[in-house]
Amino acid sequence: MPSPLEDAASTIDAIAEEAQRSLQERPSISIRVRLSIAFFLWLIVSLGVTIVSILTTTRIQRKLDFLEATGRYGFEIQQARRFEKNYFLYRTNLDDALEHVKTAHEILEREGGNIVAVVGLEQLDTMTHHLVRYEQLLAGLKEPAANLEGVNIETELRAHGAQMVAVADQLLAKERQTVNSMLIMSRRIPVVFLLLLLLSIIYFAMVMARQVFTPLKRMMRVSHRIADGDFTPITPQKAYRDEFSQLAMAMNHMVVQLVRRHEMLAQAQKLKALGTLTAGVAHELNNPINNIMLTANALRDEYEEVSGEERLDMLNDLVTQSERAQRIVRNLLDFARQSEMEAGAHEVKDIIEDTLRLATNQIKLAKVKIKGELAPNLPPIYGDQQQLKQVFLNLVLNALDAMPNGGTLRISCNNTRDREYVCVEFTDTGVGIPEHRISDIFNPFFTTKSGSKGTGLGLAVSRGIIRQHGGEIKVKSEEGRGTTFSVFLPVAKVPAAISDEDRDVE
Repeated sequence: MPSPLEDAASTIDAIAEEAQRSLQERPSISIRVRLSIAFFLWLIVSLGVTIVSILTTTRIQRKLDFLEATGRYGFEIQQARRFEKNYFLYRTNLDDALEHVKTAHEILEREGGNIVAVVGLEQLDTMTHHLVRYEQLLAGLKEPAANLEGVNIETELRAHGAQMVAVADQLLAKERQTVNSMLIMSRRIPVVFLLLLLLSIIYFAMVMARQVFTPLKRMMRVSHRIADGDFTPITPQKAYRDEFSQLAMAMNHMVVQLVRRHEMLAQAQKLKALGTLTAGVAHELNNPINNIMLTANALRDEYEEVSGEERLDMLNDLVTQSERAQRIVRNLLDFARQSEMEAGAHEVKDIIEDTLRLATNQIKLAKVKIKGELAPNLPPIYGDQQQLKQVFLNLVLNALDAMPNGGTLRISCNNTRDREYVCVEFTDTGVGIPEHRISDIFNPFFTTKSGSKGTGLGLAVSRGIIRQHGGEIKVKSEEGRGTTFSVFLPVAKVPAAISDEDRDVE
């Protein structure tokens, strides 16, 4: 029949296999691809804004050039009209007027395309008509033989000149308005771009938080859960697969391997414990049985030859070795079985006092001083009084054995910080325990005592009793300076398992 651990491993294997399949079958959209797409789109937007800015700047430059040409055109018309007036007043500067008209005509021909784009072809034809007619009239003044009979040249010159100036001013005003509009737009482009950049950064931060930091936090929670012993595989939560999905699959594989290694380790520990137990039982029972056999054989073979007093000594030796074997078996049974507790609320002070009364003679013989420190207002503890006396007595006797030349045993009682446990500490000034041996002292049949003083089951039995009560035993030791055993016992309410972390004592 498979063990519960094997059943749990099989269940986790099945769940992990299903989770891995679900993670693997989803469409793949990696974070790298999404970031690349986002940066590519942002590059396109940036290029678009840059191109728009360049085109706008180019158009503004062209408009400024055209505005300058339009200004020169208007200037040339005004100069021609000034010299026209000089001619009618002083009969001079007619050639200067014709020269300025010629220059204005060249500007009109050169900027004709831009003028059409601004005011239209019809307006360009009107400007050309007025300029050509104005030039003809000026030429008629220079050559009276020209075919201008019946024409009031001065009146028509003024009319055409005024019209040309009006059109030039209109064109100049309209172009300035266009340039101002484009300048306003060019100033808005950076503002819009900055606003778009700010929105993009906010959106990118939200996407990163959702796509990266949220799965990362989930993986951190999963790692803490695995560290706490929960090996439930990670199941998919998104509709697609990315780098975190690969990480989840790797962690699921790790979980499966951890469970398998844990199962293998548990089996190895079982075999090791069984081997240690078998070797310990054989070793511990072999000595008293050998003594019994030797004494019994000697008594049988030399029964008639030995005196009555020697027979009595040999019988006492048989009884002593039998009691030793019986004690080994009893301790082994105490270690192996979970006896029912007669639990209740008890004052820890009373249990300690009863324990010290039981060990009064041993304490006197060991020349050890007992010092007690009891915190005020300690709550009653929950447990079986007789079993707790057994634990405390075992710790007291171990402390006495650790101080062969006398010393001080300090027993203190305090509340833990969470007020859920009472901590009873036994601190001796004995030889201490080597650091490399501390991890072995609770193993069955492990002992640091010489000769036949100990069976190596006392601390193992004590730890089993305390854990059955919902508490724990911890040890701190420094070789040559002493050892402290800390016993954590739940207060008088529903017992709860103590945390594996060390409890701080007030």
